[in-house]
Amino acid sequence: MDQIDDLLAETLKSLANPRRLRIIHLLAEAPREVARLAADLGISQPNASQHLGILRTAGLVEAERVGREVRYRLVDPEVTLACAQMRRVLGRRLDRLAALASDRSARPNLTHQPIATR
Repeated sequence: MDQIDDLLAETLKSLANPRRLRIIHLLAEAPREVARLAADLGISQPNASQHLGILRTAGLVEAERVGREVRYRLVDPEVTLACAQMRRVLGRRLDRLAALASDRSARPNLTHQPIATR
């Protein structure tokens, strides 16, 4: 493996959490302070800070001081395009699984039935 594969794996690990994905999408709308992110997510401020720290370590978000507040923003907004692409891939996967389940339920049950004995 080369360095880009290692970096990709580490970055994807940092995104492998629904709250962190939600943070990415919220920051795509506009930069936000930790308190506002926490309120938007319905989580505690320390928990939001923990998630932001992981995203910051991964190089996905950066912080800037604005007066007494620290505001977070996306380093590269195109990360949301990568997330959207993956959502489309997963949507197609779910469609295929639903089609398979539908196809199977439309077929008669041909499993072996035990013979009743007297």
